[in-house]
Amino acid sequence: MAHVVDLKTFTDDRGNLTVIEKVIPFDIKRIFYIYGVDDSTRGGHRHHKTIQAAICLQGHCTISNNTGVEKQEFVLDSPHKCLILDPNDWHTMHHFSKDAILMVLASEFFDPNDYIFEPYD
Repeated sequence: MAHVVDLKTFTDDRGNLTVIEKVIPFDIKRIFYIYGVDDSTRGGHRHHKTIQAAICLQGHCTISNNTGVEKQEFVLDSPHKCLILDPNDWHTMHHFSKDAILMVLASEFFDPNDYIFEPYD
């Protein structure tokens, strides 16, 4: 089930430093960014194997999730919030602010056969 992890952030008069260490429940094999999004909805799938960690580095966006049993909605509006998405989490990403940069860390290399596009009933 999808859940938010609060990334350790150090703040002082020089700014902020956020660390991703020992909180991601997988080895990272792929990283991608989503940005410059208009009012479109992204995602609309789940996976056979891939676990993902989504962090909105700048701006904000909303991720809606459906496990087939429970529906959830997460607003990512801080670079210290990390949303973990399990393979069975059918998710969409939407309501991107104009300046949003969503970084996604993935447990698997890209494989088109890993995607399941049919939503739960």
